[in-house]
Amino acid sequence: MSTTTKVWIIAARPRTLPLAAASICMGGFLAYYHGPFDWIVFFLTLTTTFLLQILSNLANDYGDNKHGADHHGRIGPDRMVQSGIIPAAKMKTAMVGIGVFTLLLGILLLIQSVGFNSPPFYIFLFLGIVSIAAAINYTSGKKPYGYQGLGDLAVLLFFGLVAVFGTYFLQTSSFQWDNLLPALSCGLFATAVLNINNIRDIESDRKAGKLSIPVRVGRPAAIWYHWALLFIGISCSIVFTMLHYSSPWQWIFLLTLPLIYMNGKAVQFKSGADLDPYLKQMALTTLVYVLTFGLGLVIASSAFPN
Repeated sequence: MSTTTKVWIIAARPRTLPLAAASICMGGFLAYYHGPFDWIVFFLTLTTTFLLQILSNLANDYGDNKHGADHHGRIGPDRMVQSGIIPAAKMKTAMVGIGVFTLLLGILLLIQSVGFNSPPFYIFLFLGIVSIAAAINYTSGKKPYGYQGLGDLAVLLFFGLVAVFGTYFLQTSSFQWDNLLPALSCGLFATAVLNINNIRDIESDRKAGKLSIPVRVGRPAAIWYHWALLFIGISCSIVFTMLHYSSPWQWIFLLTLPLIYMNGKAVQFKSGADLDPYLKQMALTTLVYVLTFGLGLVIASSAFPN
């Protein structure tokens, strides 16, 4: 592997991809549980989401350097633009290229799932364009919403509601409103990952004028906020399982409770660079939670078909 390829892989931040995969897998499991499932649609949905996540990561690298949140005193992994390894102009070109490719792949996904020139096609095309714009403008726009403390809301919406409900609809052409509960679980756990990042970067963000929630409320309140995200996230899944209970296997997602508790304790007692490993740990924990939750649904649907 060439040095240039390694540099771009680092910029893409592959450790964030399990979090993107989690929401799509949750929507896929719910679709399988309730009815039809198309593997081609699932693969295209997952790939499009990965590209969106990579676009967001590149835009974050570019934008945080532009607005001053990335600097030599920043805690955490090196950023490619700030360190001078990737010129800002080249990063911007890569963002445009990935954005266009993501849009084209998304159109292919829509043609495969809902058909061309149908009302859902245009609704999801609009959502796709909004998602691309949101990924870019999180930190790199003229008025980046991530700098106003709105990143948490965006993550909750896109990693939770949009991803799970969207994946489900592309599979089934229908909505199931109690899917809101597992969708919220995914969104809240994804928000917890962002909160860890923001607690780690609280001092550098404050200096750069990036008004994340931890900057706004302070570290002690941000820790309580983190525990709330974890508790409400797992509670939503418990309520959903109680509403749809048919097999003890549906409770196997509770095996992730020690991992979730471990993450909360780390956020409570660690700081600075010591928090960095727990970003990856929470992302992977979210994926394991979804896979165990989904496995329980699959077993339950096989034993007690809907």
